[in-house]
Amino acid sequence: MCKWISDNTHNEWLANSSYLFIVKPVRILAIILVALLVRWLLHRAIRRLTTSTSRAEMPALLKPLRERAAKQPEAAENQFIPERRRQRAEAIGSVLRSFVTAVIATMAALLVMGELGFNLAPLLASAGIVGVALGFGAQSLVKDLIAGLFMLLEDQYGVGDSVDLGDAVGVVETVGLRVTTVRDMRGVLWYIRNGEVVRVGNKSQGWAMVVIDIPIGFVNSEEASAVLREAALALADEPEHATEFLEPPDVVGVEQLTVDGAVIRTIAKTTADGQPIVQRELRRRLTEALESSGISERIAVSRMLPRSAVPPVFPGSPQDSSGTPGGAT
Repeated sequence: MCKWISDNTHNEWLANSSYLFIVKPVRILAIILVALLVRWLLHRAIRRLTTSTSRAEMPALLKPLRERAAKQPEAAENQFIPERRRQRAEAIGSVLRSFVTAVIATMAALLVMGELGFNLAPLLASAGIVGVALGFGAQSLVKDLIAGLFMLLEDQYGVGDSVDLGDAVGVVETVGLRVTTVRDMRGVLWYIRNGEVVRVGNKSQGWAMVVIDIPIGFVNSEEASAVLREAALALADEPEHATEFLEPPDVVGVEQLTVDGAVIRTIAKTTADGQPIVQRELRRRLTEALESSGISERIAVSRMLPRSAVPPVFPGSPQDSSGTPGGAT
């Protein structure tokens, strides 16, 4: 390049400066173009990987860790992918795209600075020291980010799930890499740092169990169980609630005995979304069944124990007229 410019321009200064004014800018421009191309290709691959979750097949990378470990059959993979999984995939894709952009931009900036003649050794050493200092000063932030990343990978909860995070119990509204927001039953919006979540109770994944205990006093337990079982099965057979029952409800029998009589337990396996509806409706049907069969009146009568209007007289008491010594004076 220097010889070609010297032969054509006969300018020694321009020939000596051609490397700085021509070759350097071209190499810097090439570095920037290659970085943009690599970033576009990686973002395209990540976008295709995450958007495929809206179809029937789920990429292995985005499957929850427990599903990959269990190696579920293909029939389970062809089920409808819920909205919460799509949102989770989009969150993971956003994190991956941000990470790729940061890495590529950093490498391109270092290469450009090297082309400009900067000594990168002191810069890298200073960056390492600053990174260590930030790591010690922002331990809670790093903890939140790592916990949020694993929470997304393991699919512990998603938007719309009813969860129990300890102090906060309610419905998840947003899921972030650092903070999760939960709206409780009173309308309070809780902001929970992912690193502070010790346990997660998800009430919206898989199936749920309805457990209802009904005290029947001292009424015949077999008769009461038959009435309750008939009412529960009638509810499960109705088309309006048939899809909410995963198994027919069952009256397991006497659960415990108290001073007020026996307690009979009724259980029903339902879908996670249908549990509150089934629980309320089943309680109502069981109560109406006991009332229509006349057992409710017998339960009330069995709890009313007859008592004498005259208080009992114990030996040795002042009311004892038998003359037993030792009475109060």
